[in-house]
Amino acid sequence: MYARSTTIRAHPESLESGIALVRDEIMSDVLGMEGCVGMSMLVDRMTGRCIVTTAWQSKEAMDATGDRVRPLRERAAEVLGGRPQVDEWEIAVMHRDHTSAPGACVRATWVRMAPDQVDRGIDVYKMGVLPATQEFEGFCSASLMVDRREGYAVSSVTFDSREAMDRSRAQGEELRERGAREAGVEIMEVGEFELALAHLRVPEMA
Repeated sequence: MYARSTTIRAHPESLESGIALVRDEIMSDVLGMEGCVGMSMLVDRMTGRCIVTTAWQSKEAMDATGDRVRPLRERAAEVLGGRPQVDEWEIAVMHRDHTSAPGACVRATWVRMAPDQVDRGIDVYKMGVLPATQEFEGFCSASLMVDRREGYAVSSVTFDSREAMDRSRAQGEELRERGAREAGVEIMEVGEFELALAHLRVPEMA
């Protein structure tokens, strides 16, 4: 499974119209493309940061849609008022306890490691980080996406509510630091988001 994420720093006043565009128009177009198995949109209303991620059955399916997705991305960027940054990932882990509901929030952690240490990082996540994360109050789902060539990865944990995410912050920080030491990775950034859209059919990959 593979994923393409588009990050846009939106003007705050453009957020609602951008979310509506993705939800009401772009999502149906992308989900109708062959090989697409889901789409999500994360929003940080404080900074205007939006991350739209599409998931694909294979790298070939993802690559084949590049030309069709590009104008949709440009339209979203125009409405949101920011320049898009595009990243492509391999989905290494996907575990879902239950489907998210309105009000769900996501904590994302970006890390960097030596490219030849990616498999070790995945193993540490599967065997140590994920089992502990599942014990957090309000845990909904978790995923890990990697860029093997760049030695870059992002983990995402979805919570049932912002309150649950807030209450897990100290536990999450402790677990994150411990996992980073064990895997030999550098934590680059941590962000917290509203899960504005979630239409995912990615199967269990834990």
